[in-house]
Amino acid sequence: MSMYQEIRVTYEVISTILCFILVWFMIKPYLFTRDRRYVGLPLAFGLLGASYFFSALIYTQLSFFRCDMLWFQLVARTFAFVFLAVTYYFSKKPFKTSYLLWNVTFSLIVVAIIASFLMVIFSPQFDFQSYLNASPYVRIFIMICLIYIIIHVLKSHMENPDSTTLLIPLGYILLAISQYSLIIWAIDSSMFAFWGALALRWWGLAIFLFVTYLTFYRKGKRQKNENLTPR
Repeated sequence: MSMYQEIRVTYEVISTILCFILVWFMIKPYLFTRDRRYVGLPLAFGLLGASYFFSALIYTQLSFFRCDMLWFQLVARTFAFVFLAVTYYFSKKPFKTSYLLWNVTFSLIVVAIIASFLMVIFSPQFDFQSYLNASPYVRIFIMICLIYIIIHVLKSHMENPDSTTLLIPLGYILLAISQYSLIIWAIDSSMFAFWGALALRWWGLAIFLFVTYLTFYRKGKRQKNENLTPR
């Protein structure tokens, strides 16, 4: 492998690790309650981590399945942001009236993901040229999802101001700028936009990790203080 490929493999592996650490934190509410409303975020970041893992495999030059891996990372990344957008959409809906709709939507997305992966494996139309044609549209779609998420979390922060939650929209803003930079790079081959996009992705993921850790740390500390308080 060239030095660039080694850097990219390392970069994608670290991105994968960051995502799966986030999943480890985010899956805890679902494991405790078994409520499907809490499974959207860990699934989304799990898919995002999987897409980065597929990217790492691509840069190892395992050419016998490189085309499939390109499509796998594209599908996984797309549905990761679909899951995020849908999860935030339902987060403010009344539980009793939206629970059935959330379950139906969740099931449909899962079926769509499985169907997409099967199509990539068995359909000859999903070749390298088709990937190049689809990639810009996917990035634009991801940006639309991120813009919706940013508006949603900013609105939530304005309703319940908190210094910690303010960082959440910043993380999504950085991911959105990263996607925009990749679009710029695809148009004019700007290496500044390309490396900037990679740096912004790491910053966004690091912010999510910091906020998630801080949230669980504060919650654990509060529960410990409550247990120590005499009754």
